[in-house]
Amino acid sequence: MEDKKTVCLQSFSSPMTGEFTSTPIILGIRALRATFANLTWVGNKVAPEPLKPSNEAAASARFGCALIPACAGQQRYDARTNTCIDPVCSAYALMVVDEQSKTCVWATWVPYVFGILVVFLSAGDILSQRRFKVAGVVVHQEEICFNVQVQSLNWYAGTGLTDEEETRLLWLLQETFPCMGSVVTKETTLSTKENHSTEIIEVGPRQQFVTAWCTNAVSICLSAGIASVDRIEKTRRYLIESPSSPEIREKFLAEIHDRMTEMEYPADSGGFCYVEAVEPAAWGEVDVMAEGKQALERFSEANGLGYDSQDVDYYVKLFRDELKRNPTTVECFDLAQGNSEHSRHWFFGGKLVVDGEEVPHTLFQLVKNPYRRVQQREKEGGRPNASTVAFSDNSSAIRGAAGGFTGLLPDLSTGEFSESSLIYDITFTCETHNFPCGVAPFPGAETGTGGRLRDGQSTGRGSLVLAGTAAYCVGALYLEDADREVDWEDRSWKYPSNLAKPVDILIQASNGASDYGNKFGEPVVNGFCRSYAAVVGGERIEWVKPIMMSGGIGSMDCRHRLKQTPPMPGAAIVKLGGPAYRLGVGGGAASSMVAGENQEHLDFNAVQRGDAQMLQRVNRVIRYLVEMGEGNPVLSIHDQGAGGAGNVLKEIGEPTGLEIDMKHMLSGDP
Repeated sequence: MEDKKTVCLQSFSSPMTGEFTSTPIILGIRALRATFANLTWVGNKVAPEPLKPSNEAAASARFGCALIPACAGQQRYDARTNTCIDPVCSAYALMVVDEQSKTCVWATWVPYVFGILVVFLSAGDILSQRRFKVAGVVVHQEEICFNVQVQSLNWYAGTGLTDEEETRLLWLLQETFPCMGSVVTKETTLSTKENHSTEIIEVGPRQQFVTAWCTNAVSICLSAGIASVDRIEKTRRYLIESPSSPEIREKFLAEIHDRMTEMEYPADSGGFCYVEAVEPAAWGEVDVMAEGKQALERFSEANGLGYDSQDVDYYVKLFRDELKRNPTTVECFDLAQGNSEHSRHWFFGGKLVVDGEEVPHTLFQLVKNPYRRVQQREKEGGRPNASTVAFSDNSSAIRGAAGGFTGLLPDLSTGEFSESSLIYDITFTCETHNFPCGVAPFPGAETGTGGRLRDGQSTGRGSLVLAGTAAYCVGALYLEDADREVDWEDRSWKYPSNLAKPVDILIQASNGASDYGNKFGEPVVNGFCRSYAAVVGGERIEWVKPIMMSGGIGSMDCRHRLKQTPPMPGAAIVKLGGPAYRLGVGGGAASSMVAGENQEHLDFNAVQRGDAQMLQRVNRVIRYLVEMGEGNPVLSIHDQGAGGAGNVLKEIGEPTGLEIDMKHMLSGDP
């Protein structure tokens, strides 16, 4: 066998890059390394030879003939240095290299810190629960309950729902409320202590008050194949420390529910099966024949009717001197709403006397004066008057583009779309909802937006709404942050107890208006807010009674500009919307009174509660009717607001008169 000699070529590394830099056969060395080969002398020739494991070959990584080391664990091989590099465990929080396995492991002190952290968080969770207080009452836990009425039976009684329907219903409720860790079950998760130191309070909708949420939930159940569900209402249950006094308990209840639309459920009620023992109030007479105006004043004050001295004198003369009889309580209530300042604007059209001198113009005349100048300019040959509806309807309107609107409109008989050209007037309405927002900001702003939307819909013989605006003006904010105190706010000033705090009005009223617009589907595109309270010339000037302004723009088919007046004899009266409630009907009178004059519970009762989903359904009907064009069957349309039926029926029936059977009006109250 020929004698063989192995030659290893030494590599020269650059201190900057670690690459070969000064070898005469650098490419050859790299090629040899790539094939794991050495140079072997055979006689007088040099040729490559496959690399064989040997102690000599593994002796040094400085030579091209070194073997590739075996890396362990999470080590990685570096071909430039022919070494194994440990993992960079510092890239992972709280981890170090294990020298034996060459892997990243938790530092030895981490489990101890983690255990301490768990204990700390658990203690913090317990303490945070004890710090969760509402009106001074400690709340330990909350849960949401769904009370389901199935074909006049109750779900918890075990009847009415099939196993498949029950599974679907549980899935629907679970998917609707995907709260972290929440599970929908048929059993409560709350339990009281045996020493009676805790109790459970449940609040939810009044039994006769069908909520908008229920309306949607029942529709969803029907679409999901659960046809036996008649009603679903959502209630809230609180596990609390037993209050130390009835007064504290009442304050807690006032904070967690709306006392006009919700109620406390007795502990043994079983939820939805509890029915309020409410009977319709009996009507009577107000004895003006014997007591005169004192009887009417006393009845007005007790029921928040807002009669002023002129109202009392007029009604006493009407009933006692002309009709020769006592008015009924129903008549007094009806007159208070229909003839209120809110509904009739007597002050705007009344005579003004300032400092003993009569002002030559009424407020309405001042407001209408710019429009009259436009009319006069048109008569004199000037620019044509663009107004098509002004001071005569629920909204004003201006003439649309001369070219009209060209677009696709449906054929309501076939459902097919075709190109049509129509002229649409641009409508705009704006109103304030001050009293309701001062008493109950969230529902007050909700119905402010809703009332303004109804005004837009009931212009002419029906119109469409597009977008809205909202604005708020309140008094001194009195922010709790000391850094935000301002010099002009005097914390000694007094305010009516029935009004919410200005800062709460800004927050809650804004939330209410946006909430209603979102549920209805109308964007609020702009607005503003103001806070002002100061002493000017020795006189306190402030928005004590707040201003909530809501405006809206829309469009109306020019063929529907004018209502038919007077009403056509024999025409049917159709009421669109949900059931009527006693709640909110007194708003016409209450909103016409000076802030703070009315009794607090009557003010709260006079604020309507919004149902944006129902108004959206009404909007679909109105849209269908107005898109009938010449075939629109609507002769006149008005919205029912705070004055209730006592106002809207007079508006739509003037001057012909109406015949109304109140038993045919859908009522939500008993």
